[in-house]
Amino acid sequence: MTQPNLDVVKRYLLELQDRLCEALEHADGQAHFLEDDWVREAGGGGRSRVIEDGALFEKGGVNFSHVHGTTLPPSATAARPELAGRGFQAIGVSWVLHPHNPHVPTSHGNVRFFIATAEGEAPVWWFGGGFDLTPFYPQHEDACHWHRVARDLCEPFGEDVYPRYKRWCDDYFFLKHRDETRGVGGLFFDDLNEGGFDRCFAFQQAVGDGFLEAYLPIVERRRDTPWGQQQRDFQLYRRGRYVEFNLVWDRGTLFGLQSGGRTESILMSMPPLARWEYDYRPAEGSAEAALQDYLRPRDWLAEEQEQATSASP
Repeated sequence: MTQPNLDVVKRYLLELQDRLCEALEHADGQAHFLEDDWVREAGGGGRSRVIEDGALFEKGGVNFSHVHGTTLPPSATAARPELAGRGFQAIGVSWVLHPHNPHVPTSHGNVRFFIATAEGEAPVWWFGGGFDLTPFYPQHEDACHWHRVARDLCEPFGEDVYPRYKRWCDDYFFLKHRDETRGVGGLFFDDLNEGGFDRCFAFQQAVGDGFLEAYLPIVERRRDTPWGQQQRDFQLYRRGRYVEFNLVWDRGTLFGLQSGGRTESILMSMPPLARWEYDYRPAEGSAEAALQDYLRPRDWLAEEQEQATSASP
């Protein structure tokens, strides 16, 4: 298959949503996803699934959407002005997980496919997506595992793929007004159509399929770590940064709102609780203060290799 095939992508994404929900429900062990099917007046609809007040997840969502319209919104054409005025179809699955335990990282991911059309012209299509990790009490072992899975799923597609999309993730999930990254990164790609539809679709599947392998081992290592009010307060404070990024910088949020999407599903990514404290500064030498050193781009796998080499007899 060399031509773009929306139906094939749609079947994969619906199946991915099912697999993610099944695995995350199993990990939680208590709560279940509630499903909400919706239709939007501007064209298209989706299937939102939300889990709340579980044993593991305070809130989480795994959303499928397939929307279309007569004109791409500004957020979709800002980097590609030549597509302005085209009609579009956009299809994707996005997910975000906010655990109860502050030692279990928040995580986000999505995979999506766009086709932009204009009368008398060939359709323009592309894939996008990725996943990223936002720990509040980072563990080097977890960050290295996360990036190792990301590197390994990228390797069949070329040696330059992981470094390129890892760097893109660092650059994208960056709060410019705070001068800090949102978390420890992962993968981010967009406007992907090089190499043909089959190759690009295969990469999208590798990213979607790789998320659980990257995230669940971290969950199992940290879910029983003791925590108290100090850790909870810090978690809520850091969640505020998550909200700031999604509302100010995130292209997916802007696309959804600008294209007349369903607001309830678009803002599913928000944590149930967050807090802001004026000029907050963690105590010097505290576990909370240690986070700041992590909120910068790093070569996690090179650091892991260096540590392993120095530990060898």
